[in-house]
Amino acid sequence: MLRAPALVWFRRDLRVSDHVALHRASSLGVPIVPVFIFDAALLQTSKTSARRVAFLLSCLHSLAANLEALGASLTTLKGHPVAEMRSLIKKTGAKHLFFNKDVEPYSRKRDEQVVAMAREEGVEVVECEDLTIHPPGTIEKGAGGPYTVFTPYSRTWLAKPPHDPLPRPKKLMGCAEAKGSKLPSLRDLGLAKLDVPLPLGGEKAAQELLRSFVSNNLKHYESTRNFPHEDSTSRLSPHLRFGTISPRTVLAAARRVRAEDPSSKKQVDVFISELIWRDFYKQILWEFPHVAEGSFRPQYDQLEWENNKELFQSWCEGKTGYPIVDAAMRQLNQTGWMHNRLRMIVASFLTKDLLISWQWGEQYFMKQLFDGDLAANNGGWQWAASTGTDAQPYFRIFNPSSQAERFDPEGKFIAQYVPEAERLTYPAPIVDHARQRVRALAMYQKARG
Repeated sequence: MLRAPALVWFRRDLRVSDHVALHRASSLGVPIVPVFIFDAALLQTSKTSARRVAFLLSCLHSLAANLEALGASLTTLKGHPVAEMRSLIKKTGAKHLFFNKDVEPYSRKRDEQVVAMAREEGVEVVECEDLTIHPPGTIEKGAGGPYTVFTPYSRTWLAKPPHDPLPRPKKLMGCAEAKGSKLPSLRDLGLAKLDVPLPLGGEKAAQELLRSFVSNNLKHYESTRNFPHEDSTSRLSPHLRFGTISPRTVLAAARRVRAEDPSSKKQVDVFISELIWRDFYKQILWEFPHVAEGSFRPQYDQLEWENNKELFQSWCEGKTGYPIVDAAMRQLNQTGWMHNRLRMIVASFLTKDLLISWQWGEQYFMKQLFDGDLAANNGGWQWAASTGTDAQPYFRIFNPSSQAERFDPEGKFIAQYVPEAERLTYPAPIVDHARQRVRALAMYQKARG
């Protein structure tokens, strides 16, 4: 007689390779019921992005096919996770629930409720660490407690050896009571039609991107990463956001390159630092959940932003009269992605030239980005606005013109998105940078008391 099945709850880990919860569940030798729940609460917020849900659906199609090939069918449900999971436990007679932990405040509260319900139903719950390379709470100061500055965090992170990626299961035992289900469409989920081209989702696409990046660009990463026209970054961010590839797999590939070619160390180490930033912002969100709603440094909640709606609209549309800002915003609007250097430029411009709250920009990015992730997006915006963890003081203000000269010296990127920049009809800047810089400094000094 078959033993009671184990549920594996997929969330932002849509793969079968190096998946801690799936690996641990499959080692029990019981039938596996993979499940994904479209959380009604997450589909109905102001931050819900049709772009990101479309990418999610693409990743789920890939996951379902990969699970099917291993012998198990993906069950998809829609509703409140507590009610949906309770119903599935009763239907399948499951006695185990495995899932990988999340760091976001909403997810933590939801997971606590699901765990409490599952235990009421007599189900053993196993919460796994999978989201980061080094989980929150494992990289701490010598005296204990979390780091709030990146550089010392990074040093301690690098001194701690990472876990090797786990192999994908060779075979899974399916469950007769869980037949799997057809995936919904955007329309089924009550969302608008996609307005930009959809990048390829899923585990195979993520692994091919990683292979291409390692072969073509990793050894030049530090030299080329800040130049948007080069397009030499990994483009893995949406895949790391939805977990179609694990950060451990990406790190292992980078470390292999460094071991095989020691001359590439500097280039590879700069790429690895991006994975450390990812872990850092996730541990900040875990340890200081108030950042999801306000400034990491509460004194900066007193900043007297001007929040001019017309200026904000010009920024959103890429019509500021600053070609590098306009090109970056149009790249975001037309593709659902923005080069990292440009994210810093437009965020500094919104907060310190236009004197508009970083939270307005944070929310706009979350609507537009395929890779929109609360921890990374919030961390990046607070870094740019000087309200976050960064040790640099508030008077770091990017000059959009000198940034363009430095990182798009021939104007090739600007020409791609703002062809009219060289014409006399291109509008004058909507603000004067030098004047706004003085006003921004005064605004910050007032908030600091």
